[in-house]
Amino acid sequence: MKKLFLFFTLALLIIPKNVKSQNEGETIAAVAGGLLAIGAGIAAVEEMKEQAELTATQWLLSNHPEYESFSLKTLDFDGKKLKDMSSASVITFKIQEFEPADKPELNGTKKVLFGFTSYGWINEYGINFDKVQWHLIDAKEWMNMMVAYSKVSSTEKDDLKIRETLKDGKIVNRGVKGKGGMDIPFYKLEGDMYLVTDYSPEMKLIYNERSLGIFLKSTKDLVQISRGGIIDIHEFFFEEG
Repeated sequence: MKKLFLFFTLALLIIPKNVKSQNEGETIAAVAGGLLAIGAGIAAVEEMKEQAELTATQWLLSNHPEYESFSLKTLDFDGKKLKDMSSASVITFKIQEFEPADKPELNGTKKVLFGFTSYGWINEYGINFDKVQWHLIDAKEWMNMMVAYSKVSSTEKDDLKIRETLKDGKIVNRGVKGKGGMDIPFYKLEGDMYLVTDYSPEMKLIYNERSLGIFLKSTKDLVQISRGGIIDIHEFFFEEG
């Protein structure tokens, strides 16, 4: 609400002083209507985010009863616009265990939970979680995925070199940047070009310019994680405390 009030106040300040009262009234009404729409969109995304976090927590508790103290937060709802939500193909959550204490530190095992979505997963009633397929991975599995992804995305095929570069470096828009610079540059492709590797019995990994594609064999859905999403997951596993 504070943000909405600030937007409204700024909008009033920038309205020209020399406009006629009628035009000024129409302008103020238009600005107010637009800001209300923005506020409604923000509220809708926040509600979906809370709904998704609750369902992810319920899934984790039902399928992994060994978890007794943990934090679960979304990775990819932040900053999303409402109009982009219906086209999102994967929701990611970062999970980390901790020791119970007053003001505990998140210093335990890290996992990432993928919620792979199918067409129609968002409707007028909110999120239909019957159309979400869950997949939990740890740092080792993520590293294996990134090694396979880097091999199909570049000329580098040495597993050990890729693994060491990924461990000590960063995934950036154009490749894997090690301590000495751009150690593993990715191919430059057109938007309609794809490179495919058969990663596991569950999925194929697909390289396309600026994204990681995951083809789910069970549902025959192709979902995509943006390069920014890949960077966020990698930093969570290997750079955050």
